[in-house]
Amino acid sequence: MTDTTNQRPENSHGDDAAATTANGGGIPTTYAPAEVEGALYERWVERGYFTADAKSDKPAYTIVIPPPNVTGALHLGHAFQHTLMDALTRRKRMQGFEALWLPGMDHAGIATQNKVEQQLAESGLSRHDLGREAFVEKVWEWKEQYGGKILGQMRRLGDGVDWSRERFTMDEGLSQAVQTIFKKLFDDGLIYRAERIINWCPRCLTALSDIEVEHEDSAGELVSIRYGEGEDSIVVATTRAETLLGDTAIAVHPEDERYAHLVGRTITLPLTDRRIPVVADEHVDPEFGTGAVKVTPAHDPNDFAIGQRHDLPNLTVMDEHGVITVHGPFLGLDRLEARSAVVGALREQGRIVAEKRPYMHAVGHCSRCHTIVEPRLSLQWWVKVEPLAAAAGDAVRDGRVAIHPKELEGRYFSWVDNMHDWCISRQLWWGHRIPVWYGPEGQVVCVGPDEEPPAGEGWHQDPDVLDTWFSSALWPFSTLGWPEQTPDLEKFYATDVLLTGHDIIFFWVARMMMFGLYAMDGQAPFHTIALTGLVRDQFGKKMSKSSGTAVDPLDWMNEYGADAVRFTLARGANPGADVPIGEDWVKGSRNFCNKIWNATRFALMNGATVEGPLPAPEELTAVDRWILSRLNATVAEVDGLYDDYQFAKVADTLFHFAWDEVFDWYVELSKTTLAKGGPQADAARRVLGEVLEVTLRLLHPIVPFVTEALWTTLTGAESLVVTAWPTADPARRDAAAEAEVATLQQVVTEVRRFRSDQGLQPAQKVPATLDLAGTVLPPHEDAIRSLLRLTAPEEGFAATASLPVAGATVALDLSGTIDVAAERKRLAKDLAAAEKDKAQTTAKLGNEGFLAKAPDDVVAKIRARQEAAEADIARITAQLAALPQA
Repeated sequence: MTDTTNQRPENSHGDDAAATTANGGGIPTTYAPAEVEGALYERWVERGYFTADAKSDKPAYTIVIPPPNVTGALHLGHAFQHTLMDALTRRKRMQGFEALWLPGMDHAGIATQNKVEQQLAESGLSRHDLGREAFVEKVWEWKEQYGGKILGQMRRLGDGVDWSRERFTMDEGLSQAVQTIFKKLFDDGLIYRAERIINWCPRCLTALSDIEVEHEDSAGELVSIRYGEGEDSIVVATTRAETLLGDTAIAVHPEDERYAHLVGRTITLPLTDRRIPVVADEHVDPEFGTGAVKVTPAHDPNDFAIGQRHDLPNLTVMDEHGVITVHGPFLGLDRLEARSAVVGALREQGRIVAEKRPYMHAVGHCSRCHTIVEPRLSLQWWVKVEPLAAAAGDAVRDGRVAIHPKELEGRYFSWVDNMHDWCISRQLWWGHRIPVWYGPEGQVVCVGPDEEPPAGEGWHQDPDVLDTWFSSALWPFSTLGWPEQTPDLEKFYATDVLLTGHDIIFFWVARMMMFGLYAMDGQAPFHTIALTGLVRDQFGKKMSKSSGTAVDPLDWMNEYGADAVRFTLARGANPGADVPIGEDWVKGSRNFCNKIWNATRFALMNGATVEGPLPAPEELTAVDRWILSRLNATVAEVDGLYDDYQFAKVADTLFHFAWDEVFDWYVELSKTTLAKGGPQADAARRVLGEVLEVTLRLLHPIVPFVTEALWTTLTGAESLVVTAWPTADPARRDAAAEAEVATLQQVVTEVRRFRSDQGLQPAQKVPATLDLAGTVLPPHEDAIRSLLRLTAPEEGFAATASLPVAGATVALDLSGTIDVAAERKRLAKDLAAAEKDKAQTTAKLGNEGFLAKAPDDVVAKIRARQEAAEADIARITAQLAALPQA
């Protein structure tokens, strides 16, 4: 085990200890998180424990935080991922790495602009009343006043981030990085301007990324419309009848014989004087609906692709507000008003073949204002992703980047191998403005960060800003100073692990991979992508405010402490899987923290120490050797689990080792040794101090506050944050001691079960004799009696029950302690139930017809029931035999 003696400065105990009590071993009787956590965190920051040194000779370990929106507040998803990142960083720091966990925020273009526009609206103003420059100044003012709420909440959670390196995606340095890579991509022909179909919000008046569109089932209307006349007619179905005004073709499958005679001909478009062609396209599914679809290239992405293949015109029929622009009876109508009007007009002409309402279907809504999103043909800026995405795929395929868990590689490849060009322009005022200028003669000039924009009459800059994901795609290297070759960039790039939810593989992970490989000469932005699931409620359902299941993690932290919330989240963190969480589980973690507190307090009150070397094995009892052996096994196991990002198993392993083995067994067993005094008691105090000290170090990355308060009191040393991580000592593994204590545990467990079965209270004392001859147990007789509340037999002792366990025999006198008649009646009832279950299962398993037809898992369950019934019969029969005779 790593020796901590040399890391203990003189007189360093001082202000790191929690408040003392008269006889509490240096810590209060009960643990009060609110009195400990805030002060400890500020002390860590003030002492610079989280500040990384680019000049250090230590190996670097880097994580950049997925930047939360400047408008955001801490939610359970943040708390979950931050807990895991903090655990990784704290452990690596303790292992001797120069650990940098870099914090920051995203400017969140549309979300932030909406916040400020709402604020202006309260005063009866719009952004257009202020003008662009004044509005952007207003957004900066809002950011300084209200932005970054989440950063304070991160401190509450205990995030060990390097606050000296905090970044914001609109910082001057990051803005330079954005302009630099835009210029480089533009010059390399990887950024271009073109008309394409995009997600458009008619309320926010901007293009939206896919992640800004929320799809939800809505009750609409599916109408089937007859185009053309007689044998030349075709029926198509649509939920967006208003787009009929922009149809430029009908498409059918090339092998659909029903429409073969119409392909290449034209038919009349209803409500218009236009004729449109019937085209054959393999995109059409002949088995769906009528096998024919209307084609509106300017208002549907699939239709746009069909239009490109067949050289169809793009007819835009509504403006950016969703208002119809086609001259005629529908001119000026809102798109939803026009939908009803168009259906009404078609009905009057007898062209509605069928109507289905309500028709439930998925409809995209703007995630910010909940307006229905409109697919719209628009002139936008795009990134040509094919070569970038190919490089991102190759980096994983050739092993430069590992995805964990590996089974999620397929999801990553499904994105990068099928990625479409990326629309990067947004019609907003808040964000990184596109660095392109247009001249009076149609010139287009892209300006780099060190270049002056063209001047003169007629020149103007593109009014759009870049998609928020564009700047956040640079996050792993722009935050370290790129494009400058800074010491930070040299020391801390590439980052070691990206820990994030599997839901943003496409939106963020893949784009960081593309830009990192492109900007950093083929060096990927991280070595490992560790993907997590999403936090759910205790029933596995999505948390939501509307259903009343959303939880503010600050409420739980205020009630139970940050450590309890962190431990609960970590204990549910299986790789890639969603994380169910409920308040009862947080209460359980709070109880675990209290258990750690109370056990350490007991140890301190009984003289546990970390001073001096551990006694040699031959100077220790088997119980001491056992717990040291288990401790070293646990250190090795936890290391392997951390390296495999198995956070749930780390937490579960530590929980069971600390609670089951240290607190419930070793602490209890050591009480007998401590009571006897002498050299073995001194050795036990040293072992108890060692076990607790190392256990606190192992627990620290997940529950940093309670462990810090206890460890500094126990050791007198400066801080767990900067102490060494434990290393396993194979020499302390002791198979013989583990086997001996396992025998001891078997005896105690079996006798406890017998006592419980007999209805004895846990504290009730019972006279007993112990025959331990021929076993390893004689040295443990006092401990056995203490744990089992067995008193020495007095004159007149007569055993009424005898229990053979692990080669030993425990004989008890239960006379006068139980109601024998009532107990015999209860056991007889249980025996009858077990015998009935055995008879039923035996009959089924003896039925050849049943065995031939029943699934294997059903047969296996019945066999398990039979075995359980047989075990119950043997147990109850033995209990009946052990009862005193009436």
